[in-house]
Amino acid sequence: MPKILLVEDDIQLAKNLSLFLTSEGYTVVHATGQAAGIEAFEKGSFDCVLLDLSLGDGSGFTVCAAIKAESEVPVIFLTASADEACTVAGFEVGADDYISKPFRPRELVARMKNAMRKNSRASAALTCGNVTIDPARGIVTKNGAEVYLSALEYRLLLVFFSNKDKLLTRDRLAEELWSVSGEYVSDNTLNVYIKRLREKIEDDPQNPSIILTVRGMGYKAVER
Repeated sequence: MPKILLVEDDIQLAKNLSLFLTSEGYTVVHATGQAAGIEAFEKGSFDCVLLDLSLGDGSGFTVCAAIKAESEVPVIFLTASADEACTVAGFEVGADDYISKPFRPRELVARMKNAMRKNSRASAALTCGNVTIDPARGIVTKNGAEVYLSALEYRLLLVFFSNKDKLLTRDRLAEELWSVSGEYVSDNTLNVYIKRLREKIEDDPQNPSIILTVRGMGYKAVER
């Protein structure tokens, strides 16, 4: 039975939504604010988070950022705001979807199922050569031994392995790192992270066999 964390300070809405989701076969844990939402997530194991943007004691953005810093559990924002800037900001802190109030409960359930399906697929192990990523645990191994990566190095490797044998432009990679760090990623910064990543996963970083440079175009991860 999927377990849902509902972070919503509108008590009546939360009650009605909890009753509906329970009738649909979900287990619902309700938290009324920012602090309670973060605490509930840290104490439990959830399949999806429904998160109000405006909370009495803070912001849904803060809750989402805290969740995404330690897990890949899908987060769907529930908000009365249709402002484009809020939507963009939500996605920048890691939200998987966004639905405006008032919403149709069955549409919300469909969005939840879609987000959980995507997360399930994303949790499958990704392998290239002798290097494996376990997204469910956030662990990278080489020949079975754990490789310790920074958050941005891990994100960069995840992008490469999720797009194996596909050309990735420097702009695409910079955007991926920018969305995680929240800061502009320059060409020099990207060079540094690719160099560090190669030093940690390649047998011979000077002659890489996993992350290859495509001259004048970008990079790609290959299975050799």
